[in-house]
Amino acid sequence: MISLAHLKTRFGQYAALWLGGFLFSGVCILIGMAFADLMDATDMVLPLALIGVGLGLGLGVILTLVSRQTLGTKLAVVILALLLLLPLLWAPVSAAAVIAFFADRAIEYSGAYAAFQIGVSRVLFPVAEGFGQGDVLGSVWSGFQVVASVVGFASALVKLWPSIRRLLGPEPAET
Repeated sequence: MISLAHLKTRFGQYAALWLGGFLFSGVCILIGMAFADLMDATDMVLPLALIGVGLGLGLGVILTLVSRQTLGTKLAVVILALLLLLPLLWAPVSAAAVIAFFADRAIEYSGAYAAFQIGVSRVLFPVAEGFGQGDVLGSVWSGFQVVASVVGFASALVKLWPSIRRLLGPEPAET
């Protein structure tokens, strides 16, 4: 039996971690830009942000594994963590990409971004190889960016929506 309540809790924590990684990276890069070039700030912040979100995800998985949850719940959490690891790691990287876009700079000049892209390509290359030759890897990379951004945005929106509704006030009563 799988505990849907536990999975929902972990998804909420995942959403908070995704949003936190995005905001942490973005704010730190913007602050770093006051003292250094965008690429230097990105190279300082991204490794720390990637380690932080990775450790956060790992902590959630470990807490589930040592909990009294059923074996099915533990397996579901591990499988979902593996599936959602790359979209989670994309959160701080996407903040750097957004800042570079608005600064009209090429993020590819960042060593940390390039290392992330190479690492993800090593994971995605076997997937792309299974679909044939050509520029499949470029398409898979673009698809990864879109899927990771949608997953992150959706998880953040789901996490924030109750707070937004409370800010907007109660629904008007029908008379």
